[in-house]
Amino acid sequence: MRSPFRRKNNEKSGPQPVESHQKSLARPSAEDIYKQVANNARQELKRSNVSLAISGFAGGAFMGLSALGLAIGMALLGSSPTAHLLASMLYPLGFIVVILGRSQLFTENTLYPVALVLAEKREFWNTLRLWSIVLPANIVGALAFSAMAARTPALEPRYVEALTHLGVQGLAHPPGALFWSGVIGGWMIALAAWLVSGSHSITGSVVLIWMLTFVVGAGSFAHCIASSCEILVAVLTGHASWSAYAQWLGPAVAGNICGGVGLVTVLEYGQAIYGKETEDILKVAAQEERRLKAEEEAQKAS
Repeated sequence: MRSPFRRKNNEKSGPQPVESHQKSLARPSAEDIYKQVANNARQELKRSNVSLAISGFAGGAFMGLSALGLAIGMALLGSSPTAHLLASMLYPLGFIVVILGRSQLFTENTLYPVALVLAEKREFWNTLRLWSIVLPANIVGALAFSAMAARTPALEPRYVEALTHLGVQGLAHPPGALFWSGVIGGWMIALAAWLVSGSHSITGSVVLIWMLTFVVGAGSFAHCIASSCEILVAVLTGHASWSAYAQWLGPAVAGNICGGVGLVTVLEYGQAIYGKETEDILKVAAQEERRLKAEEEAQKAS
């Protein structure tokens, strides 16, 4: 019987040694995460308008899962503070689906392309193009979910009622409070996107997204897409007006942008770049981009 410890002849063809495996699981540096964020941004900015619109529509519709999870929990558990906390455990569902499924989400895009623009100014207009497509597409997707929830018998009446209640609650805040609530919401979502870029596994990514977005749901912080799914149900059921939604959307979007761009992108970019030569990092990122392009061309040729 061959000993399992005799591996000298099979080292080249066998699995990688433990030391190499452990190295791949090393904690990534801020520079490593930034490089991944920059590569993700380049891939997203290359997508066509149609591709961005379809992905944005799907992202907005999928965010309805967060609103639905929270509403189902509230309908089943009640409206007490403890019930809200427990129901908020289902709130991350939509974010997990959208972020891991790589659908376009506006608040996630306050991180990736902006981090790239800080180093490569030529991508500024391309980033505005992405935003101008993804945000409306997200809202249309959220509206599609809300129409299905409010205008079809897909959901039990108590779940529709809970969604409506959450939407009315979301509209109750004054613009100033709504803006700062949006700052925290945008900060948490962009931070989740940053940390996922440094995660080694799907399980780790799920845990990171769940922890951060759970806080968003538990704290009822404004998110321009997830909260839209709730508010639009209230509009479609006649408990709120379209003008009230429009007045809510402006401060929510502004807060999410400031939270994502100001509190994450700038700070994390500074952490990754400060004291380093920007050119060195961009050179490595450009080499990676060329490698990916060569692989795509090779696949097309084959």
